[in-house]
Amino acid sequence: MVKRRKRNSFIILASTLLLTGCGNSELEITQNDILEVARDDANATKKECSNVSVQEEKKYYTVSFDTNTGSYEYKIGKDGIIQERNYKKSNSEEKEKVSTSEPVEEKKEETKVETETKKEEKKESTSFDENQQQAINAALANAGLGQEDVTDIGCTLDEATQQYTVTFTFQDIHNTAMVDAPTFTVLSSVQA
Repeated sequence: MVKRRKRNSFIILASTLLLTGCGNSELEITQNDILEVARDDANATKKECSNVSVQEEKKYYTVSFDTNTGSYEYKIGKDGIIQERNYKKSNSEEKEKVSTSEPVEEKKEETKVETETKKEEKKESTSFDENQQQAINAALANAGLGQEDVTDIGCTLDEATQQYTVTFTFQDIHNTAMVDAPTFTVLSSVQA
């Protein structure tokens, strides 16, 4: 009976300490945690990643690494939330990388122009073909959202690059995602 009480007291004490630690608002996120967030998002294991780089900036981390399928570059906030992701697909036959993303500044400028264009297009038609809907679904799934969660949805295909540009607004934040047309893989995502 005495042993059981001591054991139960220990379990209660350990649980209390654990719960007290969970309430701590000063959560410290390490560079390894940030790297794990990026690898998890890329669906890559530690062994599959090479040329790994984690650089700490003032408000975010820049993470980059290569895999068999291509190169990834992330901008991840100090809170562990992905702010931007870029993917460069590797062509195994030619052994050269094809860029599928652009710098942040260019994306922001592009987004403003695309938003105006999308609003005009949306006034004309709010229905999407099957492939556009697949691209929209991929972009929303990547953001962890459903179509009912967002407004101002737009989707256009750039036939030269074979990429869909999907735009939507979630909680007054404009989002733009680039989706590979043949595979419906999200190549990059930017919030403005």
